[in-house]
Amino acid sequence: MDYIDTMTRFSRPTPSKIVMLVMDGLGGLPVKELGGRTELEAARKPNIDKLARSSALGLHRPIAPGITPGSGPAHFALFGYDPVKWEMGRGVLETLGVGFDLKQGDVAVRTNFCTLDEKGLITDRRAGRIPTSECARLSEMLDKKVKLAGVKTFFMPVRDYRGGIVLRAKGLGANVGDTDPQVVGAKPLAAIGANAPSRKSAKLLNDIVKQTRRIIKNERPANGILLRGISSYRPYPSFKDVYKLRAACIAVYPMYRGASKIAGMDLIGQPQTLDEELKLLKETWEDYDFFFFHFKYTDSKGEDGDVKGKVREIEKFDKAIPKVLKLKPDVLILTGDHSTPTQLKSHSWHPVPLLISGPALRADSSGKFGETECSAGSLDIINATNIMPLAMAQAGKLLKFGA
Repeated sequence: MDYIDTMTRFSRPTPSKIVMLVMDGLGGLPVKELGGRTELEAARKPNIDKLARSSALGLHRPIAPGITPGSGPAHFALFGYDPVKWEMGRGVLETLGVGFDLKQGDVAVRTNFCTLDEKGLITDRRAGRIPTSECARLSEMLDKKVKLAGVKTFFMPVRDYRGGIVLRAKGLGANVGDTDPQVVGAKPLAAIGANAPSRKSAKLLNDIVKQTRRIIKNERPANGILLRGISSYRPYPSFKDVYKLRAACIAVYPMYRGASKIAGMDLIGQPQTLDEELKLLKETWEDYDFFFFHFKYTDSKGEDGDVKGKVREIEKFDKAIPKVLKLKPDVLILTGDHSTPTQLKSHSWHPVPLLISGPALRADSSGKFGETECSAGSLDIINATNIMPLAMAQAGKLLKFGA
């Protein structure tokens, strides 16, 4: 359900503060080497478990049963936007996240640097997770050398192996399929447009891929690119208008900063570590009513299939909880945007653990925060778009509906 219109009508400003802590890719599946527990259940997380004893627990579905979400729609759902109605491609999110000034009609693309063998088959979709410095070097090279007649092209680094491309010309469309087949051992797909303007964009993008392959063919491990999330910008109703909130985003990775910017949040600083994020939270505490606080590395370890690594990242985040609680937020949300089971090495459709702490709830007193406890929690299994209305109600920020 899309609550945007309802929240716009019934939300009100108050001094109370809401913090949304998002551990990316948090959810998992039972792991044999962990004795049938998930990474979240196996992690030593005394601070989160203590918080669970005074909180309401449940699970949320980012999109719908059986639908695996991308990071963009999963976060928009957490922010209360129907992810289908308000779908926004990752190209826009990534390029906005690094501060690029997108114009109306621009086509934005998220790119992965990848590794191709001598036959043009993908051997690594992420080019060994090259560092951002290498991504910047390659992006600068392509920005100088790729040429398209009558079209302005902008190449930019995002983070690690992720980059961005923007096409600027008249008559372009963004209804173009990805070239990433999502598997190794296959060739990159051709970009295909669904209508005349998008076919024009697809032709240009296929030309870019061809030129890129020639320019970086001798580079290792990044000697090719995959195109994803091809999209154009459109404005969203802002948090200020919908929820009457002064909202802030504290995140390391550009994509999540881009999603927050579209939602009308202020982007706070340019943190590179969890400690820097916590420092920014404390320093800006008096300036905002809502904080979106993002932690990426649970997802990264899930995508790598690193069971112990995902456990360690959860344990690392647990140590941050006392610093957040010391600020005394009125409402605290702890969840993930989606599940990333290490067995699948990818996002999945499985419901995501959810914790809400506030002044007017029935605590579950489970003593632990994990998939098993959340599946029996009082919040039940809800849509991710329900989370913001629940948080707003807990914070006393919603007027009564009807007489």
